[in-house]
Amino acid sequence: MIKIQSMEYNYSKKINIFKDMNLEFSSGKIYGLLGKNGVGKSTLIKNITGMLFPTKGSCEVFGLTPGKREVKFLQYLFFVPEEYHLPNLTIKELISVYKDFYPKFDIDQFDAYINEFNISKDKRTTELSLGQKKKILIGFALSANTKVLIMDEPTNGLDIPSKITFRNMIKDAFKEDRIVIITSHQVRDLDELIDTVIIMHDGQILLNLDKDDIANKLQFELSDNKKDDAAVLYQEKVSNGFASIQKNTSDILGYVDIELLFNAVLAQKLKL
Repeated sequence: MIKIQSMEYNYSKKINIFKDMNLEFSSGKIYGLLGKNGVGKSTLIKNITGMLFPTKGSCEVFGLTPGKREVKFLQYLFFVPEEYHLPNLTIKELISVYKDFYPKFDIDQFDAYINEFNISKDKRTTELSLGQKKKILIGFALSANTKVLIMDEPTNGLDIPSKITFRNMIKDAFKEDRIVIITSHQVRDLDELIDTVIIMHDGQILLNLDKDDIANKLQFELSDNKKDDAAVLYQEKVSNGFASIQKNTSDILGYVDIELLFNAVLAQKLKL
């Protein structure tokens, strides 16, 4: 479990990113950490990974303090940042150098992933495009089989077929003893993947709810015309009509339109 209690983080005396943040991440779930650019997603992730340290309060990952950077902690967690650098090695050499840092690294799993991405292990990293480098890092991250996997904007730089492959890989690699946190401002990319939706804005958590709970509370509809029904909590014009959210009065759990939910929460039209 990742447990954040009364956490504050300040870049300076005048810039307070978080204030009294309380948040938990449990094993067996894929979390979508959603928000526009600059709302604090990356800062939160860096506090969890030990790259930044809380000004006040605490952050623990399976009982360990990230800022201490203990070996056990580093073996528990893999982080795929939005911006990264790969050393000038062949992919085969890269794996040979780094795989032993992760006791559960599975080379067969990695080979299967890069084969899906159609990348040869004999290629040097300097010969790869930015998108191919991202694919190598994603393949390594999934094959490390760490207890915690955090990805910051992982679909940036991927084309549409690669995004589909990425989603399939996440599903394949997911295990019940694993916590997966994916940050994104491209909400549609995570639609099929996530179990729990966390929406951030201005350093605050506006929503933290399982998708099943959202489906139990809300109904998402698409209609040709705008609804004037008082039961409608939020609606917006889309390319093929009007998308709306209203209370779910049935026992049926329907589709959750995460992008519409995201827009409704940010517009302060919806509180759950």
